[in-house]
Amino acid sequence: MSMQPSISVLMPVRDARETVEAAIASVQAQTIPDWELVIVDDGSRDGTVELLRQIAALEPRLVLIEQEPQGIVIALNRGLASCRGEFVARMDADDGMSNQRLDLQSAFLAANRDFGLVSCRVRFGGTEAGYAAHVDWINSLMNPDEVSLRRFVESPVAHPSVMFRRELIERHGGYRNGPFPEDYELWLRWLAAGVRFGKVDAELMVWNDPPQRLSRTDSRYSVEAFYATKCLYLTNWLKKHVNGRELWLWGAGRITRRRFDSLPIVGFIDVDAAKCGTHCDGRVVRLANDLPECKKSFILAGVGARGAREAIRAHLVARGWMEGRDFLLVA
Repeated sequence: MSMQPSISVLMPVRDARETVEAAIASVQAQTIPDWELVIVDDGSRDGTVELLRQIAALEPRLVLIEQEPQGIVIALNRGLASCRGEFVARMDADDGMSNQRLDLQSAFLAANRDFGLVSCRVRFGGTEAGYAAHVDWINSLMNPDEVSLRRFVESPVAHPSVMFRRELIERHGGYRNGPFPEDYELWLRWLAAGVRFGKVDAELMVWNDPPQRLSRTDSRYSVEAFYATKCLYLTNWLKKHVNGRELWLWGAGRITRRRFDSLPIVGFIDVDAAKCGTHCDGRVVRLANDLPECKKSFILAGVGARGAREAIRAHLVARGWMEGRDFLLVA
């Protein structure tokens, strides 16, 4: 392959013989032909690599890299080192993309130089209700301010749906290996560095949810790992934005308190009257209708029960608290 493509599609693969051919076909069906597909086979043992060799022999735009099993982070970074395009689009071996995805996302980045990454709406290809709700939430974040403000709730973009400028890797670093979800850590690090995230208002990806996916089987994607990563970056955000105001946590339950116990919380807010006035580790609990003084306080809404996030936000906004200035949703 001699001519440099404008877009590199990066796909790590392990034991995906049943799905990878369809994923590749969705790349080949793109309305824009100026791409390369960089596939890193991370030690497949099910015949995947033999199939990929056959496809690569017929598809000159496919770059196949084979390695012994070393994990997704090493596979991603090795693939990134081989990507030649100005833009890098992520893709997984069990997902599929609309034939306009590369065209629309690259056009967005070309027209919006102040954005470093663009995602899109995704269609959920699974049956688990919790994951479907997460997809609905991701799809509701359609402007950069929403993505930035809600980054501490959950990962605000679906990993295989993003396209980003390759220069971001040189400026802010690539994927990191550690006891945390590699994509969420990368988004938090890039957002902290001021990278703007955009979204194309179109459904350009099918995000499948097979039972063997890493997010279901690897401890790096556990709830505890997400909260540890979140609190690390949240701590730095608070140092820059809270300006000495007292930090309150909405949610006095044991699980909520434990998840945010690394933060300097002075007190708790709850809707349970039975908790009012009691002390948790020497700190007071106030009811929702007895909020601390806004000018002196900053609230983290840490209740993750379905519907609670929206109810807390509505309650605070109705009383003059501004999201991002006076409070953040963090669960």
